This record gives sequence, C-alpha cells and structure tokens, in this order.
Amino acid sequence: MNGKNIVDILLVEDDPGDVELTREGLAAGKLLVNLHTVDDGIKALRYLRHEEPYVDAVRPDIILLDLNLPRMDGRETLKEIKADERLRSIPVIVLTTSEADIDILKCYDLGASCYIAKPVGFEAFLKVVRSLEDFWFTVVKMPPKD
Repeated sequence: MNGKNIVDILLVEDDPGDVELTREGLAAGKLLVNLHTVDDGIKALRYLRHEEPYVDAVRPDIILLDLNLPRMDGRETLKEIKADERLRSIPVIVLTTSEADIDILKCYDLGASCYIAKPVGFEAFLKVVRSLEDFWFTVVKMPPKD
C-alpha cells in the first residue's frame, strides 16, 4: 500500500456482475481503493508487465484472481505471476466459484496467498469482499511496491 492510504487492486475477472459486486464491496469499505480490472489471464500478465496497452499501469498492492477465465485460466496466470521474479511478491488471492479440493491444492502449490470460494448471494459476496479489505490492508504487513 502506498503512503497516501490508497490501495491499488488488480481484479482478474471475466464476469461483469462479479466485477460490479467487488467494486461495490470495496467502495463501502474504509480505504480508498483504485480497482483495476482485466477479464483474462493474458491481459493480467500484460498489465503486470506494463506491456501494451498497459504501459502506464500501476503495480497493484494485491491481485484478486478468478480461476475460470477465457484464453488463459487463473491457474496458468498464477503460475506465470509466481514464476516472474518482479511479480512474485504481489499477494494473489484466488476468488472463484470452485470449491474443488484439486483446485485449492493446485493454487496453494502455485503460490496463492489464499483461496476463497465465492459465496452465493449479494450480501454474502459483499461481506467476503469487505473482510478481504479488513484482513489484507489492516492486519497483514504488505510487501513494498518496487
């Protein structure tokens, strides 16, 4: 988190409804959040590596990553992020519909910081997003941005 108490979050999510729910949940929180969104893993990596069209992208404090994405899924995206020396220190929170043990184990093996199954229902989803903010930006000591 930068010195101005502004949090930059990269949301990698292809469902517009979940993007809006996440935006609403973060807007209702205590922190000023800049939510940057991309809808697939290829765009996420381009964003993080400052490639076209994201040359001026801000390095996020945290990444919220869905698993079921077009073109490059979240597992492969996570693998690429954690293999990149410049990106691996960014916490990655997997936020997905899958509750499959194999997905959970795979994501932790690949270096996910935590794994959260998206709850069903508007209020439950907002509660999860708000709790993420409380935990990750109040309790956890975050790595400095490069």
